[in-house]
Amino acid sequence: MKLAIPKERRAHEKRVAATPDTVKKLIQLGFEVSVEKGAGLQSSITDAEYEAAGATIAADAAAAYKGAEIIFKVQRPLHAAEGDLDEIALVEPGARLIASLAPYADTAMLDIYAKGRIEAYAMELMPRITRAQSMDILSSQSNLAGYRAVIDGAYEYGRAFPMMMTAAGTVAPAKVMVMGAGVAGLQAIATAKRLGAIVSATDVRLAAKEQVESLGGKFVMVDDEEAKQAETAGGYAREMSDEYKAKQAKLIADTITKQDLVITTALIPGRAAPVLVTDEMVESMKPGSVIVDLAVEQGGNVTLSKLGEIVEHKGVKIVGHHNMPSRLAADASALFAKNLLNFITPHVDGESKALNINYEDETVSGILLTRDGSIIHPNFISGGN
Repeated sequence: MKLAIPKERRAHEKRVAATPDTVKKLIQLGFEVSVEKGAGLQSSITDAEYEAAGATIAADAAAAYKGAEIIFKVQRPLHAAEGDLDEIALVEPGARLIASLAPYADTAMLDIYAKGRIEAYAMELMPRITRAQSMDILSSQSNLAGYRAVIDGAYEYGRAFPMMMTAAGTVAPAKVMVMGAGVAGLQAIATAKRLGAIVSATDVRLAAKEQVESLGGKFVMVDDEEAKQAETAGGYAREMSDEYKAKQAKLIADTITKQDLVITTALIPGRAAPVLVTDEMVESMKPGSVIVDLAVEQGGNVTLSKLGEIVEHKGVKIVGHHNMPSRLAADASALFAKNLLNFITPHVDGESKALNINYEDETVSGILLTRDGSIIHPNFISGGN
């Protein structure tokens, strides 16, 4: 069974879908691993390291994709309208494409996968169940994004984070507010605390209160009946009513004026990111304050944020970097590659080394978009969601 690791070609993407460590384990499972030349360089992995792990180095994308039964990628392949290389045309019928496919952002690609008879697995749709935690790319990558958001925010902030008592005077600690206490938010809280900041956090899910406080943060939220129903069965934040949003916005507006760094992390699967920080809130902050918008790629939690830019508005910086996990490419690749390995391992027979996908397994049915020439995921059939 040939398993291909092509080079990532989308802008701002430095990660790779396999590491020498996961290559060794894939070979032990029975795969012949082909890595496209230079695929790991931006994650500090050389071709020689892949070869030492047992992989074959493919001279180009065509050679990597040729004959591949399984394709591991970080992001979805380019199609003809997106770049000089039509990667989709290189994927052979019947191949299994396993990656972060962003199906909500580009639903037209599902028809392309189906017409090409590609089995397309969107890893970001992995169910939030205990057994699937080691396969959850959203958690592994968000964890790093939350950490990096604090580091980037601290870099842009022109003052120290911890309290410093010196003979010349005392430096007050920075005040950090994290909006959204999911995986990224919790890591941001922990990182900011380690740097010595005073941290507060907000989330629509009352269940997040204990987690925030366990990390040393102060929890800020509107506590009413609606808040008790704010978490979906899948563990994500639910879309809240306009009345709740208005109450939450007032509470945040009163709190945000005192903050030095604000990190926003709120995302709703399949929808544009909710607006949390308005122009007026930004203008209420002190000059020199910083906001890092981790949701900028899905429209942004901050009205003034711009993808790929650091906007300065009345003395406040709003950071909107592309692809935050890719800014820690080596670590992000290692975790992403392990998620993919953990997903495929249970579907390989230990004795025969044959691939035997269990389509009834919810870790498969929950993420499989297309099979046998048809779109089969319930969220994408007849416009379902």
